[in-house]
Amino acid sequence: MKMTSSLFCSFLLLLSVVACNSEEKKAPTETKPSTVAGTDTLPKTNPVTSLNSYVAVDVSPMDMCYFPVDYPKLKMVGQADPLPLARVIYSRPHLQGRRLFEAVLKYGEPWRLGANEATELQLFKAATVSDKKIPAGRYIMYCIPQIDKWTIVLNSNIDCWGLKQDVSKDVARIDVAAIKTIQRAEYFTMLFEKTNTGADLLMAWDDTEVRLPFSF
Repeated sequence: MKMTSSLFCSFLLLLSVVACNSEEKKAPTETKPSTVAGTDTLPKTNPVTSLNSYVAVDVSPMDMCYFPVDYPKLKMVGQADPLPLARVIYSRPHLQGRRLFEAVLKYGEPWRLGANEATELQLFKAATVSDKKIPAGRYIMYCIPQIDKWTIVLNSNIDCWGLKQDVSKDVARIDVAAIKTIQRAEYFTMLFEKTNTGADLLMAWDDTEVRLPFSF
């Protein structure tokens, strides 16, 4: 019995040695990205530092606001007219640790109301903007900020980059009150807010807010 047990133990020891050698000789298995719902799970990257071989990623993203608010969504579910009333296309600069005045903008100096291409207002039907009657059409917008008011300018020099001020093409100049708010907006923001007669185009950045009234 003792010899039989000894032989059995020796046999088990031999099997374990053979098994270990077999595992060591196996080629390493290549790890492939897994898929979830048909989408490859790739390594996460930092969007700020990652390279884009097609075009540089802009730090001031382009945005668009409509009146009626969320018009494209309403249209898709059959709750909107064939055309909106107004649309603004603009790029959104941000503060990056700065204060708006005087680090980014200066009082009394024209500003394009955004970044990159000139900010564009499109009126799909005639409107009264503050007390100015404005025909339907496309306009660029810029402003001249002061401490207590901003002069908002509609101009016909469309499809241009930045602000090359040409006052001969100004369509209207409208003064609106500038107020200070307790909250601060990191990104320049434009949006329409519905009113009893139409909408206010709200413009906000840092702790400054102005409203341009539209009636349709």
